Amino acid sequence: MSDWPGADRRRPVSTSPTWTVRKPLAEWLQRQAVEAARDYGRYRVLDVGSGIKPYYPFFEPFADEFVGVDPSPQADLQGTVEALPVEDASFDLVLCTQVLEHCDDPARAVSELRRVVRPGGRVLASTHGVYPYHPAPVDYWRWTHTGLDRLFRENADWSSVAVHPGSGTTACIGMLIGHFIDLLCKRAHLRPLGRPLVAGINLAADAIDRAVPALRDPLPGSLTANYHVEAIA
Repeated sequence: MSDWPGADRRRPVSTSPTWTVRKPLAEWLQRQAVEAARDYGRYRVLDVGSGIKPYYPFFEPFADEFVGVDPSPQADLQGTVEALPVEDASFDLVLCTQVLEHCDDPARAVSELRRVVRPGGRVLASTHGVYPYHPAPVDYWRWTHTGLDRLFRENADWSSVAVHPGSGTTACIGMLIGHFIDLLCKRAHLRPLGRPLVAGINLAADAIDRAVPALRDPLPGSLTANYHVEAIA
């Protein structure tokens, strides 16, 4: 599956200003694919907002079925997160990566994610805390870890909800600086020159966060680029 589309999301390069979001997300999903196999055996996956289904290779060894839902006519099923065109309790694992910030009604979205996952199944969602504006085609929402916890708990019945930062405060600051450098270099038509600097900032910021574990905790004053949510039905 090495030639499957979306390799830049599964194996993001440190020269990218999105590395701070995409690298931890890919590592988390790869771990979750294996853990789900231990818990469920063979399982069915629904990928909500799937696009090109970039994370399919992580789940392919363990999944009997991997169905993508997206407004795009190229998707397996056409639909939005607020109105999923599948039956109740029909999937063991539901992915919703980097979708909630773009949807019209996050509360309705969470309710739908719960509706389509079977009892004991899990929803794996990710969305932004601090991130540049990026309409695709719209960009509405940002969260804190407590806001995401409340969003999930108040809009569906879960046996457990866990929200974790994908990376730490220094990585988030580095990501914002990297985006600014990338934007300046792009407008100056010198984008390749900025990539080594972006990589250096990304790697140094990640190393600082790893050396100081408190920087990765959601404490007062912290900054988080992206959150990972695991909700068990």
